[in-house]
Amino acid sequence: QVQLVESGGGLVQAGGSLRLSCAASGRTFSRFAMGWFRQAPGKEREFVATITWSSGITNYADSVKGRFTISREYAKNTVNLQMNSLKPEDTAVYYCAARQSGARDYDYWGQGTQVTVSS
Repeated sequence: QVQLVESGGGLVQAGGSLRLSCAASGRTFSRFAMGWFRQAPGKEREFVATITWSSGITNYADSVKGRFTISREYAKNTVNLQMNSLKPEDTAVYYCAARQSGARDYDYWGQGTQVTVSS
């Protein structure tokens, strides 16, 4: 059974940094892409960043380019999201997700971790 467990959320002041981690287990993820999404109160869930597990190809939402960096650690089966220069509009619940390479939809989701950026 696939499990994705996020950690690292919290409260930070604007301009600060946080590092989110997603521990993946339950299968081999070499043919998967891993993504981070977020959902703010009253808004739809939106894409933040993605990385292919095998080749490390990344893609980012325009709103986070240059501030966020997604990476993966093979040995720990973990995907990280380094968030710098945080803004109040980055406040949301952040979710880790996994999809098979080439697929459009994400099949597996974590429970989410809250990120709050104060002004």
